[in-house]
Amino acid sequence: MSNISSQFTEGFKYVYLAAFFTLLAGFFHPMISGDLYNEFLWGVIVLIVGLAGGVLLYNSLTSEKRQIIYFAGGFGIIFLALVLIFQITGRI
Repeated sequence: MSNISSQFTEGFKYVYLAAFFTLLAGFFHPMISGDLYNEFLWGVIVLIVGLAGGVLLYNSLTSEKRQIIYFAGGFGIIFLALVLIFQITGRI
């Protein structure tokens, strides 16, 4: 029973973070201003990609077996989020 409860809490953490990022990216702004949701969706994607990189970096600190893989993957994914930000703003 405790295993199911811990899996539920793990899943709920990430659903909660995704909902927070959705609101952070400006969910209500397109509704009020009448703009398209395109920028909003890109904002959510960038935040979730950055979160995935952060989770991998955290796993690199707690794992003993695959520390280098998590570390390199985490920074690679965070770099991808940075590239997406530059692409959205038109600097690339």
